[in-house]
Amino acid sequence: MDTGGRGGMSIGHRDGVEDEFFRNLRLLGELCDARLFTRRSVRSLASAAGLTPTTVGEWLRGSRFPKQERRFTTLITVLSAAFAHEGIDVGSHQRHLLNPTQWAARHRAVAARRAHPGGGEHLPSGGATASVTNLRDLDSGVFVGREDETELLGSLPSTGTGLTAVTVRGMGGVGKTTLVWHHARCHLAAGRGPVWWVDAESPEHIRASLAALAEALDLKPDKSLTDLEASARALAWLQGRTGWLVVFDNAENPSDLRPFLGSLTTGQIVVTTRRALSWPGHGMTVSLPTLPPDQAVAVLRELTGLRDEEATESLRELADELDGLPLALQQAGAYLAQTRIKPATYLSYLRDDPATMLAEPIPGDEEQRTIARLWKVTLDTLRDTNPDAEELLRVLAYCAPARLPRDVLADALPSPVRVDRALGLLAAYSLITLTAEDITVHRLLQAVLRTTTPPPADAPADLTSGSAAHPCDIAVAWLDRTSPAGADVAHWPRWERLEPHVVAVAAHQDGLRRRPHPWLADLLGRTGVYLSSRGRLDSALALQEQALRCAETLHGDGHPTTAVHRGNLGVTLNEAGRYAEAERLLRTVLEFAEAEHGHRHPATAGPLGNLAHALAGLARHDEAVHLAEDALEITRAARGEDHLDTALRRSTLMGMLFDVGRYAEAAVHAAQALRATRTVLGEHHPETALRMGNLAAAKWALAEYDAALELELKALDATRAALGKDHPDTALCMGNLAQTLLHFGRYGDAMPLAEEAARIMRGAYGTWHPSTAVQLGNLARVHTQLGGYDKALPLDEEALAITRAVLGEEHPDTALRLSNLAQNLRRTGRPEEALEREQEALRIIKATLGAQHADYAVHANNLATVLDALGRHEEARPLKEQALEVAGGAFGPDHPVNAHYASNLVYTLHQLGRHEEALPHARRAVELTEVAHDDRHPDLAARLNNLAQTLLALGQRDEGLARQRQALSVAEAALGSAHPSTAHIRRKLAEATASDDAPPARP
Repeated sequence: MDTGGRGGMSIGHRDGVEDEFFRNLRLLGELCDARLFTRRSVRSLASAAGLTPTTVGEWLRGSRFPKQERRFTTLITVLSAAFAHEGIDVGSHQRHLLNPTQWAARHRAVAARRAHPGGGEHLPSGGATASVTNLRDLDSGVFVGREDETELLGSLPSTGTGLTAVTVRGMGGVGKTTLVWHHARCHLAAGRGPVWWVDAESPEHIRASLAALAEALDLKPDKSLTDLEASARALAWLQGRTGWLVVFDNAENPSDLRPFLGSLTTGQIVVTTRRALSWPGHGMTVSLPTLPPDQAVAVLRELTGLRDEEATESLRELADELDGLPLALQQAGAYLAQTRIKPATYLSYLRDDPATMLAEPIPGDEEQRTIARLWKVTLDTLRDTNPDAEELLRVLAYCAPARLPRDVLADALPSPVRVDRALGLLAAYSLITLTAEDITVHRLLQAVLRTTTPPPADAPADLTSGSAAHPCDIAVAWLDRTSPAGADVAHWPRWERLEPHVVAVAAHQDGLRRRPHPWLADLLGRTGVYLSSRGRLDSALALQEQALRCAETLHGDGHPTTAVHRGNLGVTLNEAGRYAEAERLLRTVLEFAEAEHGHRHPATAGPLGNLAHALAGLARHDEAVHLAEDALEITRAARGEDHLDTALRRSTLMGMLFDVGRYAEAAVHAAQALRATRTVLGEHHPETALRMGNLAAAKWALAEYDAALELELKALDATRAALGKDHPDTALCMGNLAQTLLHFGRYGDAMPLAEEAARIMRGAYGTWHPSTAVQLGNLARVHTQLGGYDKALPLDEEALAITRAVLGEEHPDTALRLSNLAQNLRRTGRPEEALEREQEALRIIKATLGAQHADYAVHANNLATVLDALGRHEEARPLKEQALEVAGGAFGPDHPVNAHYASNLVYTLHQLGRHEEALPHARRAVELTEVAHDDRHPDLAARLNNLAQTLLALGQRDEGLARQRQALSVAEAALGSAHPSTAHIRRKLAEATASDDAPPARP
């Protein structure tokens, strides 16, 4: 009949296939009108698809059939991308409307019927013949996680002419047969048929299955007909009708299907196969992945009946081990249901002997389909057709079930052509997932391959001799040959892809229980250095410990290679804050170096410096300084004053001196190290920038703030130019500069630098790295200085969590993060929560650095401020007096840092009514601050306010009011009138001037 479309345009004669096509097209138009066109214009989308807005409108109204399939599917692709970009979720029931592949199949069906309008000669296969089927019962009634694929198959046409085959592809056991079986059942339930299942493993099987269909349709009255003749009758009968479904299951070769698919175009054909090949009459491919975790757990719960929380967690771990492979899930679930063992027990069996457990059949499965059996058949085929493919697959079994760079296998065989051919065959059998860049193997297949690989010889074969080598040893060689020599940032992307495979191979080498491969220690050591540079210290330590064990086994305790690995492990232990363990190892390395080379040899200087770092971490600063001085003297004597090694030793000594507050000496060494590095490497080298940063820190400690700022600016420019804007060293320079700008009260300049430093560091190192914690803490400090305490709190909390996780509970950096968080808790009115954290921070510092260290002054003062907030001023006073004394001893009496501690002591003395004792401290704080800063610095405003309140409390009103007004003027200039500190000073001035008789307020 003629049906008028929207806009009064005639769309001509239609049948059921066309009606369905245009109905879906109108649904798509309505969806776009309601959800997309309110955000994106039709004109822009049409332009992206290479169409006019008029054409798009006509198509989406169902007014006109889009004649060109390519242009039409391009539009669908553009619309689908637009929905995704706008974050519009259309839901599973409408997802098919945005699937270009499904639309292409629908379009071809309609186009075929329009090209052959006499479609009425193809009779619907109704009546009794529609119920003809040879479907058998399924192994398992559990079917979840395939909703999208089921909907896709159900949306495809099964009536008309010119229909093309659908291929369902995936690895053995992924559920291809189960999916298509459910689709076939739905096809029958909808009153369409016949539905016939064809065993497509060989042409003989195909002909026999189709001959059985002929017999079921009474097309074989003469029992003497051969299978070839009977199958021809079945094909002719099917081609003369429509609405039927034929499944060619487990097809192996396209040539096997070509004679049959070429003559079947009036019904629906589904091909299931493991092989990624081009199939005849091919229309669409449905690639079947493994099940997502939640759906894999749902399968196990249904099969076992285990639903409590504890069992669900065990099933989740089992599902993860089985990696969502449906047949493996069915095997496991059936075994659990039959034997009533716990999931954890099955998991232990599976890990101990995967080949046996995966060969355990599902009860009641007549065909005894198991994962192990399916894969064995495929592996046998590979062995006969391409031994290279099996060889590569067995080596890949010892890598991780993660993406492996394809170039790792570049030299795996005598020629790259053989490698590509073997990988292509493995991908064609769905044994690996292969792209132009990566290879991935399913974890269960790897497990089966490993357990069926013969055990190795007692000692690894020499891979260069041509003798047979164990696949795990070959995997070591692949990774060692293709991994970077260094661990600098430029190599991180490569290491990131190789690291999981190194870890996997290392674990399997341990499991071989024989002497390790001779290349393993070096591979593990280099990977450990990379992991350490990324802040993944636990992982780094595990690999470096294994590298050291390998070296000890291969070379003995007194070999230079063993000493190298022991030293690397010691350095990483230093970074992890495990200084006592580091000291033991590094002292052994130093003793070996001295025995091997002599005490004054330059090869001894490095171990001296490394041990100095460990001793400094243990707060044994005098010993640390002595060792660093020795290292410098040895290197200077051997290399000369201007050698880079000498500059490195000076930098180490500078750090040791800085730690003990010997800032003037530290500055001298920093300046000399900078001069030598600049002479050798030039002004713009990143090493020069690093030395600038060290000198800036020393200048800062000496209150030479202008010089420090100039050095920080130069360091940032040099680092950014040499390493790029997103390098972590650039972030370090940005963070340091931001803190320097804070000192000058340039908060507006500091904030973007601190934000960018935190972003870069997190992007470069990841969240769980000490350097990320440092930059988050720096950013929190900027927010704090601007009064944004609520913004600072979550940053401080995250920085603490990172530092605890990476460096441990007893590290000085953990104390710093605890204290920073506590101070912002105090500022936001939560002093009780702050107190416990400050007490813990001070305990850590006292235990690790001692009570005379400059950091002890910081934490003693911070604890006192919390006690003040709780009104416990008598307890706060001795802590603040101790902080002032320790700071004076560490920095000298005229250092500006003393102003900070003196000013804080003034506040506590005020609260205790001891104004006369407070006055000299208040005046001294102002004097030191005026020397250090200009008259627009916020610290000066705070100290003037304290002095003013002290004077007012002592009745010295004229000077007190003058100082209070000066404090307000400085605060407004430095912080702005809306800052909380400015408001506080303004309020104090108002209180002081409100009444001549008003009693003085406390600061």
